[in-house]
Amino acid sequence: MGSISKSYFRPDNLNSALEFLTPEVKVLSGGTDFFPERVGTDFAGKILDICSIPELKEIVETEKYWKIGATVTWSDIIQKILPSYFDGLKLAAREIGGVQIQNQGTIAGNICNASPAADAPPVLMTLDAMIEVSSSSETKNIPISDFILGNRKTCLDPAHLVTAILVPKLKNRTASHFFKLGARRYLVISIAMVSTVIEIDQGKIASARLSIGACSPVAKRISDLEKRLQGSSIENSWEEQVLPDDLAELSPIDDIRADAVYRKEAALIMLKRTIKETRMKFFS
Repeated sequence: MGSISKSYFRPDNLNSALEFLTPEVKVLSGGTDFFPERVGTDFAGKILDICSIPELKEIVETEKYWKIGATVTWSDIIQKILPSYFDGLKLAAREIGGVQIQNQGTIAGNICNASPAADAPPVLMTLDAMIEVSSSSETKNIPISDFILGNRKTCLDPAHLVTAILVPKLKNRTASHFFKLGARRYLVISIAMVSTVIEIDQGKIASARLSIGACSPVAKRISDLEKRLQGSSIENSWEEQVLPDDLAELSPIDDIRADAVYRKEAALIMLKRTIKETRMKFFS
């Protein structure tokens, strides 16, 4: 059953966790966002701590997907041997705070927190990830692009718990990359982020998935550029196809880290650089 009190429950199986879910329950996985947000305050609600549920700690390969459990940490991602299309996610994982945060923080918690500057969403968008959510009566999969609705907003209802992230398996030669800009190299909130996943078939781009984060309330796929890149030869300079208009849908804000104009200009440069770095991986 696990540890239980009137306000805190740490189950050791998923069924017990799902039975405990009610609208006033706050789900705790890594806690790296939960606790800093409540320094000096009392929490009056109920807490469901899912960290002791074995099946949520696993990264499992299935016929169609890589299944990343809801309490898999950033360190778990870094250490796990995974296909090349996960390289961008591994790069992002290495920039999530320090090692202590990487050891404790979870990728599922990162997306459920739904910060515009969260590192996971742009990478998961380029992986076409699905979010597995479960209740006591059903399990369903939601595309990451539909799961995060805005700043600190998701479509998750109180009766459901995120149980896994599903990443479709790719068959073609693939390279991926992630580039994050902040005021310093590590331990910093993003000013802008770019993620790429590019598949090659017979020397040409079979598919390109490009995403920019921290420049809108929700990370954005750069769909027009993705379409233009499709069919491009591996010998071409893909970054030359990037146009300022490709970033037209971004809506960056002015804040203490950067103003909107800087963010958009930086994102354009970063997009070109990240696409170039991705292409070069096919020659290494």
